[in-house]
Amino acid sequence: MGRVIYFDCPSGASGDMILGALVDAGVDIEALRGELGKLDVPGWTLGAREVRRGAFRATKIDVGVDRDAPRAQRHLGDIVGILGASGLAPPVVAMATRIFTRLAEAEARVHGSTVDEVHFHEVGAIDAIVDVTGAVLGLHLLGAEAVHVSPLPLGGGFVDGAHGRIPLPGPGTVELLRGFPVVDTGVRAE
Repeated sequence: MGRVIYFDCPSGASGDMILGALVDAGVDIEALRGELGKLDVPGWTLGAREVRRGAFRATKIDVGVDRDAPRAQRHLGDIVGILGASGLAPPVVAMATRIFTRLAEAEARVHGSTVDEVHFHEVGAIDAIVDVTGAVLGLHLLGAEAVHVSPLPLGGGFVDGAHGRIPLPGPGTVELLRGFPVVDTGVRAE
């Protein structure tokens, strides 16, 4: 049996946190950079540094994006095309495609549109493509066969985004988390 990965997320989860945890679990950062370099998404860097949070140390991954890098609003088909043309291992392409498809389905449901009409703002950005694909790639490099996650803490309040003022967690996030255990932290922030 392959590895079972457990993410304990008392402070939530983000791309940099997940990538850092995978590097701490044994993913070689150079292998990650090399494989992610197969994506036809120019203008990014992957940095790693040690951070301390309270009494604990962790690796923080920073996805840097060049100021000159193109800022495209992408549709699901654009991202699927980038993944499909990458030459990454088929299981990595398949899982990253599933994740972006789920994101598009959630956004389509909350906006009353179709998957093909959904245009990703933040999620279509270079750093989000690198984060999501990097996380899937890291799990693949570790030989993960299953992933489990602790209940996710949720904040609250409002934030101004591309679609105006929206509640936190965002409607797309709420849709994605349907059926997952969550914890209300009482924190009025994202």
